[in-house]
Amino acid sequence: MERLVIDGGRRLSGEVAVSGAKNSILPLLASSLLTKEPCVFHQIPWIRDVEVMLEIMSHLGCKIDVDRERRTVCVEASQLSSTDLPPSLASQMRASFLLVGPLLARMGEVRAPHPQGCAIGRRPVNVDIKAYTSMGSTASYVDGLFHLRTTGLWGKRMYLDYPSHTGTENVMMAACLSHGDSYIVNASAEPEVVDLANCLRTMGARITGDGSSVIYIDGVEALRGAEYTVMPDRIEAGTYALAAAITGGEVTLNKVNSSHMEPLTHKLIDAGAIIEESEGTYHVARSGQLKSVELQTLHFPGFPSDLQAGFTTMLTQANGVSTVHERVFDDRLQYVNELKKLGAKIRIEGQTATVFGPSPLVGAEIRALDIRSGAASVLAGLVADGTTVIDDIHHLDRGYVNIHENLSKLGASIRRIAN
Repeated sequence: MERLVIDGGRRLSGEVAVSGAKNSILPLLASSLLTKEPCVFHQIPWIRDVEVMLEIMSHLGCKIDVDRERRTVCVEASQLSSTDLPPSLASQMRASFLLVGPLLARMGEVRAPHPQGCAIGRRPVNVDIKAYTSMGSTASYVDGLFHLRTTGLWGKRMYLDYPSHTGTENVMMAACLSHGDSYIVNASAEPEVVDLANCLRTMGARITGDGSSVIYIDGVEALRGAEYTVMPDRIEAGTYALAAAITGGEVTLNKVNSSHMEPLTHKLIDAGAIIEESEGTYHVARSGQLKSVELQTLHFPGFPSDLQAGFTTMLTQANGVSTVHERVFDDRLQYVNELKKLGAKIRIEGQTATVFGPSPLVGAEIRALDIRSGAASVLAGLVADGTTVIDDIHHLDRGYVNIHENLSKLGASIRRIAN
């Protein structure tokens, strides 16, 4: 076990390149199970979740060739030897369930444990299961394992009870090899869903409507291999943008898709930050006092829930009273208790946080409760007076590539030590 030690009060300045998107590479890797031909992916973020996903796929019989220096992975699923996801690995992260749709569509059977991952509230997989059964599969849940079986999936018009990110991707992949036409209504419009659809089209899938609430898939008999570059991680980019804003710094982010950043851009400007965008770059600066704002998270193009904890942390340094409404996950405000240990003044009522600022933060020992609250703890440590120690940083390793090294290059005093 390791921990982060941060000596706060330093203004960040410089440039940082954004990694490939965590929430994109995981479904992209899963999509390689839909074909017997090799799939090559570039701009791989070397995070723990990617490593676990590749371990699971290796267990299934995939041949995997990794080039860490070039950030490339080649997956060949020509001879799958198992359709059982190993519970010890698959239960570690929710994204493991993304393998269910491709396995069911191609192999006709799959067993998988209920996925876990970050404890941020209820994240059921009933959207996925309901869709698979409507397409012609049977489903049971015995001894902690889902068992799905089919003699062939058939295209259907499916209404998702809510625009599940993972559910949309899972069903879209399964529908690619189904018989006939499928419609996913109330689909997720997240950029990562569009990235997956772009990759699937490269593999020969017939998909339209991605990026909207209705996605159409015309099933094909087989898909081919592909070579594809992962989109930039808008959440990682947003975290560094918030780090610049909270420290009163000036940071340029490279390899960014600015259109994906639009919800954050508007709220940062409302809060007093200065944003400059150009092709592939995103510049964040702040000269005056941060201002209080009202914020609510929603599915894209709303403000991303994954940046809510970081933005709320920034608002502890804003002048006035801010209100943050969490509309996506029902237990995502747990991190507030960690911020209070540093002196943050925040009141929680249901799914709403009222932030009273500016409040001086003072270094203390706190925990990373999940990936994004861990990033919020880092942001708080950057601006706190004195030394902040963050435990349970294995959560950060699941979603960020060398966050301490990148922040150090920007001028932060941050180091990783053995606990």
